[in-house]
Amino acid sequence: MTTRDNRSNEFLDEVFGLREEVAVVGGGTGILGGVIAEYLGKAGAKVAVLGRNQEEGQRRVKVITDSGGEAIFVPYVATDAESIAQAHAQVRDAFGAVTVAVNAVGGNQPSAVVSADQAFEELTLDAVRENFDLNLTSAWLACQEFGPAMLANGRGSVINIGSMAGGERPLSRVPVYAIAKSGVATLTYFLAREWQGVVRVNMIVPGFFETTQNRGLLRNPDGSLSERGEQIVAHTPMGRFGEPDEVGGAAVYLASKASAFTTGLAFVIDGGFSVQSI
Repeated sequence: MTTRDNRSNEFLDEVFGLREEVAVVGGGTGILGGVIAEYLGKAGAKVAVLGRNQEEGQRRVKVITDSGGEAIFVPYVATDAESIAQAHAQVRDAFGAVTVAVNAVGGNQPSAVVSADQAFEELTLDAVRENFDLNLTSAWLACQEFGPAMLANGRGSVINIGSMAGGERPLSRVPVYAIAKSGVATLTYFLAREWQGVVRVNMIVPGFFETTQNRGLLRNPDGSLSERGEQIVAHTPMGRFGEPDEVGGAAVYLASKASAFTTGLAFVIDGGFSVQSI
């Protein structure tokens, strides 16, 4: 006898299940990328966690395999085309053709932040290039590597990670990061059109989540909110920063059949920050 719970589980597995998918998560050793890798794995995808931090990558792999999923860690350099190609080959050998590619590499760097001690005109070209490479070049190269293979196979989903800083009203103090993430948005929209829905290309736009890279901007050394952190929370209707787990479900949706007619989407997860007014 089929129970109501069984029918619900079958429906969710049919619509959101990822058992037929092979996913690579670039930046899967980071906080948000790691959560996305775990969610994709728990939803049934075979997952390759790509990054530099082997300890953190293996930790994410263990979470997935402990839940009954399949996952491997693949070390790579996200800004090096040859390294990405080698990682791709390793994933193909382990799991077969990649059908989902998440580009979660990124973050801000103190050397590219405008502050009382460093004016915009004092930012060095090396700092600008390094930040562009981390946030934009990494996504560009990954799309060039994985996208054509998906096109050749007739289907795929690319999920880029954008930022609130990269919108129409860029945030203060982070011009390099904002410009780079604006580039990720343009890349997403261009490829959604270019690849004609054969490969769907979408973007998750997180609001303010505490990560290793931005904690120094959001909190004081004693753990209390910084002035900037207080401003952000006050401007967020939900009155808090996001929790990393609150990004994972969006990735499952964008990787699954549920989003079969979705491409060129900026999926904003910001607690209402972008719609707040007076």
